[in-house]
Amino acid sequence: MSVSSLNKGIDKVEVTLKWDPSPAGTPAHDLDLIAATYTKDDPRGAPDYLVHFDSRSPDGTIILSRDSRTGLGFGTDEAMVLELNRLADIYARVVVGVAIQQRGGRKTFGEIANTAFRVNEGYDELAAGDFSETAGATAAVIAEFERDESDEWRFLSTVRGFDTDPETFVTVMGG
Repeated sequence: MSVSSLNKGIDKVEVTLKWDPSPAGTPAHDLDLIAATYTKDDPRGAPDYLVHFDSRSPDGTIILSRDSRTGLGFGTDEAMVLELNRLADIYARVVVGVAIQQRGGRKTFGEIANTAFRVNEGYDELAAGDFSETAGATAAVIAEFERDESDEWRFLSTVRGFDTDPETFVTVMGG
């Protein structure tokens, strides 16, 4: 038995997002969690599929279990579960991001109060933060997962901001 076989990769994670609602009389703040899957053949190219509001992965391994369009309520506004251990062998990478809907005019993370995200595997917190380092951005990557040479999933902590609309974001978030 090799030592590397004793290393356990990441199996199942939950990514959560929260923010405060917009002030009365202004357009609602609508932030969306988005997951993009990439194949071994093209791990930095176009995503094979996306999971976001009103969608789920074809095999049920990535599910947006909570979706808010306003940020109203207490606690988590959006939650996504990724069962990486069940993803087909053709997938090498999953990137998770957040995009701000721009229906009411251009809005950045710096204009939305009390933003926060968290990435957990069970009770273990892999990452947590806010969007202060991407305050001028309209979208951001908050987590990456890559399958290593021993076929185990690894977490890469990252926060990268983008100044783009949600449609363009999904085409560049994995680059």
